[in-house]
Amino acid sequence: MAVITISRQFGAGGETLGRMIADELNYTFVDSSILQMIAKEANVSPNFVKLVEEESGTKLAKVISKMVSKRWLDCILAGECGYIDEKIYIDYLVLIVAQIADEGNAVIMGRGSQYILSDHPDAYHILLINEFENRVKFLMDHHNLSNKRAIKAVNTEDKRRANLYSKLGKKDYDDPSNYQLVLNMDCISLESAFKQVCLTIKQQS
Repeated sequence: MAVITISRQFGAGGETLGRMIADELNYTFVDSSILQMIAKEANVSPNFVKLVEEESGTKLAKVISKMVSKRWLDCILAGECGYIDEKIYIDYLVLIVAQIADEGNAVIMGRGSQYILSDHPDAYHILLINEFENRVKFLMDHHNLSNKRAIKAVNTEDKRRANLYSKLGKKDYDDPSNYQLVLNMDCISLESAFKQVCLTIKQQS
């Protein structure tokens, strides 16, 4: 009943590797579906959750929070509609990741899962890193993005990642000591990384 968390610098191939591992081990792959789970719990749309996640810690998030009207707050308190902010998002995120881990046989992509499950006895934490230029090229090759859009995507996701970890009170998210396995994708192929992870998990199962 193992659970694998995959943290990565955006564009290092984490999602591609995660799906490969989940398919090979017949595990559940959990990525953006977490947003849908949070949305269901908070009784809001997945797009609202995505906005909160993407803008967490920014000036826009503070402006949005201040713009919530008294009428809407009265509606929320009466249980007539849902609501989510940064704090509620984190609370639901921790709860849902823990539930997924308890069910086991899952590959969880990012979202601070390596911290949330740091004490979980059956969790195996993996980190993927790569040079900025290689990450941009990966997005261009695997996601059909132009160079300009790939650069923007990497910069945007790096910022979002830092904001999320800041909300979790963490700054050492790329520290190798937080993981059982660190894969430098500048030095090995995706196929080699896949074989190494699957072999390790199967040996420990």
